[in-house]
Amino acid sequence: MGKFAITTRANGEFQFNLKAGNGQTILSSEGYSSKAACLNGIESVKTNSQIDERFDKKESSNGKPYFNLKAANGQIIGNSEMYESTAARDNGIASVKTNAPDATIDDQTV
Repeated sequence: MGKFAITTRANGEFQFNLKAGNGQTILSSEGYSSKAACLNGIESVKTNSQIDERFDKKESSNGKPYFNLKAANGQIIGNSEMYESTAARDNGIASVKTNAPDATIDDQTV
């Protein structure tokens, strides 16, 4: 089962990483000014990860595939790592769809 790990950045902002059952990070958030906003971001991932159109498939300047997960308003709520192939990226998207809805929250800030 997946989990959302909440951590604090060096600048004091809160961030979450969605981790697959094997512990690999499959989606990372932006920085949030409050834990409440971070928790709202997690809820947004749980909802939007079930809508195919919310996944924006991209390619970096060095040709590596990755994806962003967007909210209904178009704001990016999470981004992936860089992958070696489009197939690996698509597997990452499938993993987010599978893991996000029922993922537990591991608050590492307390």
